[in-house]
Amino acid sequence: MRPHLRTLIWALAAAAFVAQAATAQQITLELRDYLTMPDPGKLDPKTQNNSGFSRLNFMREEPGPDRNRFFISSVGGPLYIADKKTKELTTYLDFNGKSGRKGLFHRLVFETGYASGFISFQFDPDYRRNGRFYTIHLEDPAVTESPAPDSASFPGLDTKGYTATAPIRTPGPSNREAVVVEWNDTNTANLTFEGTARELLRVQYNTQIHPMDDLIFNPTAKPGDPDWRVLYIAAGDGGSGEKKDATRNNPQRLDNLVGKILRIVPDLNEHKADSTISDNGRYRVPRDNPFVSKTGARPEIWAYGLRNPHRLSWDVDPKDPKKNYLIANVIGLLTWETVVIIRKGANYGYSEREGNEQLLAATNRTGPIPADDRIPLRIGDEPTGEMVKPTYPVIQFGHVEGGGDAIANGLVYRGKIAALRGKYIFADITTGRIWWSDLADMLAADDGDPKTMATIHPIELLWSADGSKAKEERYPTMAPIVSATYHARGGEAPILPGFTSNVAKNRADIRLGLDRHGELYILSKNDGMIREVVTATAR
Repeated sequence: MRPHLRTLIWALAAAAFVAQAATAQQITLELRDYLTMPDPGKLDPKTQNNSGFSRLNFMREEPGPDRNRFFISSVGGPLYIADKKTKELTTYLDFNGKSGRKGLFHRLVFETGYASGFISFQFDPDYRRNGRFYTIHLEDPAVTESPAPDSASFPGLDTKGYTATAPIRTPGPSNREAVVVEWNDTNTANLTFEGTARELLRVQYNTQIHPMDDLIFNPTAKPGDPDWRVLYIAAGDGGSGEKKDATRNNPQRLDNLVGKILRIVPDLNEHKADSTISDNGRYRVPRDNPFVSKTGARPEIWAYGLRNPHRLSWDVDPKDPKKNYLIANVIGLLTWETVVIIRKGANYGYSEREGNEQLLAATNRTGPIPADDRIPLRIGDEPTGEMVKPTYPVIQFGHVEGGGDAIANGLVYRGKIAALRGKYIFADITTGRIWWSDLADMLAADDGDPKTMATIHPIELLWSADGSKAKEERYPTMAPIVSATYHARGGEAPILPGFTSNVAKNRADIRLGLDRHGELYILSKNDGMIREVVTATAR
């Protein structure tokens, strides 16, 4: 395609995107500062991660109505407990034992890459009875120290019997390993961990980007159901899908676990009749996973062809729990950021597709979908001869003015604010823009037609630095709010630190969170803040 024609097409696409957002119903969120996270201090002045005041990544409320505690993770290592009433913070665990630090894992990688270090955690559905939760962290296999946790600073952790597993191979060179650990806390009412840990699996990664990112359980599953205590894991592609060598096919290959959604049974005593013990003997694989019977394919795979599905959420229709949907937010390469509804056995196209376009290997830019819209099924590097039609996103936004660079997570709101109820709220990490879409619109877009997309609508924000309504100002994105607090806390950089682009002039670095009542929070790394949404108005 000629360069000037390509530029014209991009300009028209950008104009259409902005027009769609600008003419839609406007929702305004009123924000209030909820919690200030501690400043971890300077990390490494030579890296992109020497930025901001916190690297908080996930906030999840502890199960059970009597606890009223948030668990909050930092990529830099700590897992905090926050008392919802007093706002007091306690360090429950710290994963960072690198280079003499007093945390658990001496091989932890946290210095480079935005998704590194202590990445994610999730509570077991039966947590109040069994005290179990699950974590993902990233390690450097070149470090010669033991992969077992060092409990010197956390004497409640019994490390006897903890052994690492053999890494599951990923084609190509490897310089990182993503590790999933099961923790068993014998006293969940305490403020520090007491109990044991067990490594479930570790997976090789080609680079420091796009590792395993998230874990989730089906909230509708009950004891005896096929999905009860079955864990879904979002596994990024490790940057392989943008390479020009053979590793580019890794997200499409069914003989590895990167660029996939995985589905496993962590407890070896659960689902014995309808699952098989894994190769490493640490978990079970459900026999109803889609590729269990395909020779050479990894049986853990539930869906594939994803670049960086860094956040998962599950929505349940309160009127009909049988209507429930697993939704993934997928960070794109050069063109599109997407939201996909995860289906059993589906191929989401990457690295042959990005958004609703073909991804061109020569440039990593996108172009029209070919007339024969099918992708070769791959077990190894060579095509098998079988062809598969890809599954397309239900939402996408471009790397254009009014769009963004890297989609944050998204959540269907089911709380008390009427203007938001039933809406899917999602954001862009770098620009700090926030949008909403009707869930019904998203489900209608899940029709197999790549041209069908849910309409997205912009969200504005009301906020004041001192929390008073009299001083509230209106903002189009989170970036100026984060910037104001970053500088108020002593931030020295003239603009917010970290990766920026032609779209993002500041790196807001935001994520979304929910409490158990379905109320919405916004987490921002660069100013180390958690803010709650107190009201919303529509006009």
